[in-house]
Amino acid sequence: MYAIIMGGGRVGRALANLLIDSGADITLIESDEALSNEVAADLDALVICGNGTSSKLLEESNIEDADCFIATTGNDEANLLSCILVRKYNVETIVARVSNPDHEEAFKEVGIDKVISPEISAARDLAQYVTNPRAAKLTTLGEGDAEIIEMTITNDKVVGKQFKDVSPTKDFIIIATYKQGKLIIPQPDDTIIRGEKVSLLVKRGTLKKVSKKLEN
Repeated sequence: MYAIIMGGGRVGRALANLLIDSGADITLIESDEALSNEVAADLDALVICGNGTSSKLLEESNIEDADCFIATTGNDEANLLSCILVRKYNVETIVARVSNPDHEEAFKEVGIDKVISPEISAARDLAQYVTNPRAAKLTTLGEGDAEIIEMTITNDKVVGKQFKDVSPTKDFIIIATYKQGKLIIPQPDDTIIRGEKVSLLVKRGTLKKVSKKLEN
């Protein structure tokens, strides 16, 4: 996949690193020269210093070959204009960050595929965390049917058992564990250790039940 990201700030840089790790080819466009140089030294990607609302610069970044364009700057007007320009190049997926939630409708009206508001997402995550205080990390999947939860195993009833004897069930599946700070996909015959941090895919509405099984 070839993706072009406009914006070298915190959001754009984090996104670029994630896409690079997934094997994507990235070009990042940043208008601020100092920030552009900083990002170029940090990323294993082509970084272009310039204005992403310029058709000429977009063409220099090979926009015709892009599978995805993501506008991540904190300027809603610049993000909107760049996405409108990109539409004429028939890019398959166009995504825009919206800093002001009141502008979201304007983006959708001009046909932007996906509009992301970090402020709204952060508020939702905080609300979920407050209502699920035992969860170290929570991510909602699909239409809210499942969540990815991080827990620490402390229940003596499961400590010492093999993963295959505990997971999967109709309510959850353990999808990862962490040893010495590294993520590991647990094998069926691996033994569960007390204090082991694990990530689970949990069916919506079963969090308390699953927490009781693993943590209590």
